[in-house]
Amino acid sequence: MAATDFTPVPRVLRQDDWDLWYDTLLRAFGGVEEAAEERELWHSLTDFDRSLGVWDGERCVGTSGAFRFRVSVPGGALVPAAGVTMVGVAATHRRRGVLTSMMRRQLDDVRSWGEPLAVLTASEPAIYGRFGYGAATSWLSAEIDTGRVRLSVPPGTDAVRLRYEDPADALDACEAVYSALVPGRPGMPARQPGWERVGLLDPASERGGASALQCVVAERDGEVTGYARYAVKPDWSPAGAAHGTVVLRDLGALDPASEAALWRFLWDIDLTTTLRVRSRPVDDSWLHQVSDARRCEPRLRDGLYVRLVDVGTALSARSYQTPVDVVLEVEDAFCPWNEGRWRLSGDAKGASCERAADPAELSLSARELGAAYLGGVSLVSLASAGRVRELRPGALTEASVAFGSPVPPWLPHGF
Repeated sequence: MAATDFTPVPRVLRQDDWDLWYDTLLRAFGGVEEAAEERELWHSLTDFDRSLGVWDGERCVGTSGAFRFRVSVPGGALVPAAGVTMVGVAATHRRRGVLTSMMRRQLDDVRSWGEPLAVLTASEPAIYGRFGYGAATSWLSAEIDTGRVRLSVPPGTDAVRLRYEDPADALDACEAVYSALVPGRPGMPARQPGWERVGLLDPASERGGASALQCVVAERDGEVTGYARYAVKPDWSPAGAAHGTVVLRDLGALDPASEAALWRFLWDIDLTTTLRVRSRPVDDSWLHQVSDARRCEPRLRDGLYVRLVDVGTALSARSYQTPVDVVLEVEDAFCPWNEGRWRLSGDAKGASCERAADPAELSLSARELGAAYLGGVSLVSLASAGRVRELRPGALTEASVAFGSPVPPWLPHGF
């Protein structure tokens, strides 16, 4: 078939096409075959009615999906969101409109489902801005030299009891801790059935020489108040000195003492000198407890990307840390139903956002609105980059402060 005869038309995924569809996705990401347990989990989590494929004859050449999420926003509400996932295009069909056709169909679908947000993590960040997605959260990573860096813990830490648990046996207790944390941190998705299994994925082929997944839980007054899932990668110098690495997979705690007890435990594991931390909140507590942050080598990278599919509903769904009353001029060429003026009025108790005929006071695109939505990216910083225009003096500062969040947003895991 000649290239000119191909027109990408996404269609809903059929169950008997899943293996071919998923193999197309794996090939787009390098072709490395996943362990059977991982493949089975993603098959079980796939929502076929919300997944799309593009076909050229009998060949699948494009994939995309959308999980059903509810994401915490400033104020603690859980807002329905499409978790965009499994996006891939066959290398043979690049630059032929496959991705654009899937993004067009998907956002139309998300709107029809009544979900005001779409969210994703980007393997290639340059791609998604043109579809209105803005980078809204960051991930903190570190390689902590636990042999040299000391950790100072708060009062009450010694009263926390720690115990080893089998990760599967402790799953319910860990999930209860996670659920309690969700409303207090924008960007965290509430666990849908089946998603608790993601934290237990531990294929031997992907451990890179580390141990099987281990788990320790924290207790206060007989109640589980925190947990850490991790692995240990042993290493020895030629002279026989231990230089092992602790690889943190997940950590959550309900109070400062429990969190500190877990960090101290990870710091002090025998025969290790490094603690490897990935995808943590930018305000992680250990940053303020270490003796030398430079030896922790902290690094930031983009995390969750947010797209407002329905501007009015999305802006009404969150609260604002100071009173705000501003008319926004929104540019949104890809989802034109969002374009135009919107009056946002709200405070810490709630908000409304309706169409307006009044003069605009701030002008920005859907991409910038998505970046600022969870409170982790300030409108002032976007304005300094030329991405937001102030049309009424004072409107920028007022809106920027209101949009902020006292707790930085965070996505705990990819999807």
